[in-house]
Amino acid sequence: MPSQWHWFSIGTGLMCALLIYLFQRTGWVRQFSICALLFILGFAWNANYADSRLQNILAQELEGEELSIEGRVIGLPQGGESGVKFAFEITQMILWGEDKTQFPHQIYLSWQPAWRSHQIIPEIIPGQRWNLKVKLKRPYGSLNLHTFDFERWSFHQNFGASGSVKSGELLRANDIGIFEFALQMELARYKLRRKIKTALSPDARYAGVIIALVIGDQNAIHQDDWGVFNATGIGHLISISGLHVTMLAGAGAALAAFCWRRRSLPLLLPVGRVEALSGFLTAFVYAWLAGFQIPAQRTMYMVGVVAFALWTGRNPRSFDIWWWALAFVLLIDPMAPYTPGFWLSFGAVAAILYAMKDSSGLLGVPTGRELEAPLISRLMQACREACRVQAVVTIALLPITLFWFYQVSIVSPLANAFAIPVVSYIVTPLAIAGSLLPEFFGKWLLIPAHTVMEYLAILLEWMASWNWAVAWSSQPLWWLLVPSIIGMIYAIQPGELSVSWRSRLGALIPTAILFMPLPHFMGKTLRSGEFKATVLDIGQGTAVLVETANRRLLYDTGPIQGKGDDAGQRTILPYLRGRGIAQIDRMVISHSDSDHVGGAASLLKQITFNGMMGSLPSDNPLLMNLSARNIPSIPCRYGQRWIWDQVEFVIWHPHEFTNFQKQYPMKPNEMSCVLEVRNKNYSFWLTGDVERQGEAEITERLDAMMLNEIGDRQIIFMAPHHGSKTSSSIELLKALEPDIAFAQNGYRNRYGHPHPTVIARYKSLGIPFYQTPETGAQVWTFGIGSSGASSRFLRWDSGRLWHRHD
Repeated sequence: MPSQWHWFSIGTGLMCALLIYLFQRTGWVRQFSICALLFILGFAWNANYADSRLQNILAQELEGEELSIEGRVIGLPQGGESGVKFAFEITQMILWGEDKTQFPHQIYLSWQPAWRSHQIIPEIIPGQRWNLKVKLKRPYGSLNLHTFDFERWSFHQNFGASGSVKSGELLRANDIGIFEFALQMELARYKLRRKIKTALSPDARYAGVIIALVIGDQNAIHQDDWGVFNATGIGHLISISGLHVTMLAGAGAALAAFCWRRRSLPLLLPVGRVEALSGFLTAFVYAWLAGFQIPAQRTMYMVGVVAFALWTGRNPRSFDIWWWALAFVLLIDPMAPYTPGFWLSFGAVAAILYAMKDSSGLLGVPTGRELEAPLISRLMQACREACRVQAVVTIALLPITLFWFYQVSIVSPLANAFAIPVVSYIVTPLAIAGSLLPEFFGKWLLIPAHTVMEYLAILLEWMASWNWAVAWSSQPLWWLLVPSIIGMIYAIQPGELSVSWRSRLGALIPTAILFMPLPHFMGKTLRSGEFKATVLDIGQGTAVLVETANRRLLYDTGPIQGKGDDAGQRTILPYLRGRGIAQIDRMVISHSDSDHVGGAASLLKQITFNGMMGSLPSDNPLLMNLSARNIPSIPCRYGQRWIWDQVEFVIWHPHEFTNFQKQYPMKPNEMSCVLEVRNKNYSFWLTGDVERQGEAEITERLDAMMLNEIGDRQIIFMAPHHGSKTSSSIELLKALEPDIAFAQNGYRNRYGHPHPTVIARYKSLGIPFYQTPETGAQVWTFGIGSSGASSRFLRWDSGRLWHRHD
């Protein structure tokens, strides 16, 4: 597991900072004593939080064993008959008839049909009790910069293992206790989701959006639609936002007040207290129904603080409410700072409270006399205030948005002007009412909610298609965020804009700097003759980015990882976006296997490619895709060479007379495009899935003249075919004599790559052998002269960052 302690320190520091604020009105000695005590308690709380999760991890010796477990489904399942994923609470575990006491009590399972079978997966419902036969592994995720970290997510969710279900027996259809509130909410969420799917037609494109607005489950939203929502900056609306919780809390309070005013009930308890209590209870239930997401939590706690103040006769300041909500979120979930929703939600509210605290000064209307102004004036004032709120939120969230998403929507203010009222006041109320009412009535509310969303999506797609709709950047360095945030605070400060608009614009200059390319600040630009290779931790597949001073080459695009999911979308694109890379000069596809070409289609939608070279049959869909986009493509053949920035690229295989129909009709592996990248001192080999026959041809080509051309360069060699036993022949290794070897393979993959005999072969020849499941992404930098070469591995010995210099 990667180290989590720095995040716990952040959580402790934030908790201490807000508690210092809360107690600042006491004497300094007492204040210091309280803060010291709270710091100790906060550290102990975070340490206990971490320790409880570390104790919940599967023992390493149990990985890959077939286990029989009994327990309950405790989360909203994702998927359907073609495969489902779900959280599972274990109450009993048996390993080959032996009871084991140390075992994670909560795991994440995937139940997929057996390979090439027509097995139908049973319906998985929260609260079911099952006896399952499973194979588990410790929480493991690919480790690359700027990409999703499954290990961190598992740690946050307290999943001690993940695995696959081989078979199962349903023991009880509903095993939920009366007082198990959280599980009752999960069952209610499941029923609401099923109700919405039943009411809408199967081809309703935005059914996933309706589900997200009601219960916070965003998994059914198509990736293309997410692209539109993010490009127009309305992604915050396609979830349970604070505004939705506030609206429901207000509706619950109004309904309670309407009912409580009858007869003599106000004599028993004032209406105001009933309103406050009802509003909080409504927010509490809906926050749980929405999956207890951080924006919903924040709003629920703020409503709770207001309700408590009304019950106790207090009059809290706006920021007091904000601070208490922050305290509760961090107390319950110390790892909340891991999530962008934490920073976006609390950041947006803090910016509004800070910038709009003097609204009368902004609008030029004296406080208390707003209703004396004409209706037209009031409407104009409300419009100006709404525009300023939108501007404040957009400016305030710029640094956070760039840090988490590497992009800023230019059309966001315009898109939100349409989307906020439509989604918040039409789609969401109709969707919530339709899902809560009986099916006969609810259907006629859900259908118009979906129809309105369809028309809104047409407008959003049009805006997203504008060339200037999105400004892309790289992930900014943390120290660049500090002056940006300071400038942003000055720019959104309360006061009249006409007086200080020039200085406010000047304060945004540090934020504009965030859009500049990252290497200018890091001082790590490559010189002519140098190159860098990033071997991505891609799972069972291949994807390597090679960079020279001014050019980039992508060798293979990783595997397909499920229906509608591939390495291009999941790993390569986020990495490129985080680096600020929007253009690749050449894509090289080694061969046609899906674990090498799987992510190409997704990348072509988002990244500009100037050309492609590959070893593909003429009817391959990728070639048709490239032709439709007018991207030139050429076959990969032995003898091809080119030079970029004094770095030479050499193709070693296949031969120009080799073709699929004659030599390798059933073995695309043997047609793999083998590429060598070299400078004065180093030779870097990318071998695809070439096997023994292709290796024999390469060995023949490595005659005395060709070996003399390579000379005494240090050779870094990709183990062919992920280290399979049909590759890495002893003849090729002895002829080439690589200094270092590496393999890209999946963790505990079903093929057993790399094979133990291959690992032993490299070891016997004295060649260090590195695997991406152990190292994470590998970044190799090949300098010239005294700069030499260096490698950086993101994972080494339980998550410690490891560096090695040759």
